[in-house]
Amino acid sequence: MTDPKIDSILDEGNRLFLQGKLKEAIIYYDEILNENPLHLSSLNNKGYALSKLKDYENAMKCYDAALQIFPDDLSVLINKVSSFRKLGNFSKALSLCDEILKNNPNYNIALYHKERILFSMGKFDESILCCNSILNDYPNNGDVLFDKSCNLAMLSKIDEALDMLEYAISQGLQYKIKAKKSKSFEKLFDNSRFNSMVM
Repeated sequence: MTDPKIDSILDEGNRLFLQGKLKEAIIYYDEILNENPLHLSSLNNKGYALSKLKDYENAMKCYDAALQIFPDDLSVLINKVSSFRKLGNFSKALSLCDEILKNNPNYNIALYHKERILFSMGKFDESILCCNSILNDYPNNGDVLFDKSCNLAMLSKIDEALDMLEYAISQGLQYKIKAKKSKSFEKLFDNSRFNSMVM
């Protein structure tokens, strides 16, 4: 049974969140949580707003409170993975990803986080396997194509990396800029094929 008053406060909080007014949004989420400390959406959204403000410690408190009531909520679990990753706690992020994937093996959002965590840990071959799984379902996903090209570059598989980067760029020109700024491609800055691709 939803409460129209709470729904309208939540809508207002979410509207502010989408405008990037994160601190103002949190005031609305807190208003709901003062009445109902177990309100899942408010806990999750407040946590997400806090993580956007780089207050990962308090974001985690919101996620943990939400997971005590709804231990299998995928949105909260993924947000917690994301905070672990941003904190550089890759082993906790990875084990939580694996836990999610054990119960939801085709959950591509978890796989996406996992491939990025593995990349950060220097496990490039394993990261590529996750990329391949996602690309089986979404062959034109530019972000994953780009991540796969970064992994290949780190493994010095230069031709494959450039083929993959070219495909990523065909999905969106923003990948030219990302490639120019990415440490993964530093060793290719004097490669003529790379340079003609990102010009």
